Formats: sequence, C-alpha cells, structure tokens
Amino acid sequence: MKVKYLTIQGDTWDKIAKIVYGNEKYLDYLMSNNYHLLEYFVFPANVNVNTPALNEVKADSLPHWRN
Repeated sequence: MKVKYLTIQGDTWDKIAKIVYGNEKYLDYLMSNNYHLLEYFVFPANVNVNTPALNEVKADSLPHWRN
C-alpha cells in the first residue's frame, strides 16, 4: 500500500478515504494521521496526504463521533 496520496484539485477527505481504503468511514483515521492538513475541506492539487496502513485500527470499529 502507498504511504502517501498526492491530491488532485477538488479531493475531499471522504473521497481520499474511499480511494485509498475502499470506504469513506475511514476519513477520521485519515484525518487523525494528517493534523497538519486539517485546514483543508477541499484540497488543491499536489498535496501529500499520509495514508498509513489500516492494520493499526480495527476494521469493524465505528468512528469516534458515532459512538
């Protein structure tokens, strides 16, 4: 799995989570690994987003805001 994702103009957190992890529900995991990028709601082109492997989180767990 790639460790970085290079954005294209118009990418959003949920879109990147869907592309990288196959499901939008991992957007909170993605955001928690990219605090320095939380200023973006819609990304410009060519931003490197850290995309660590999911083995660090339970695949069936709910995002913290859904508990």
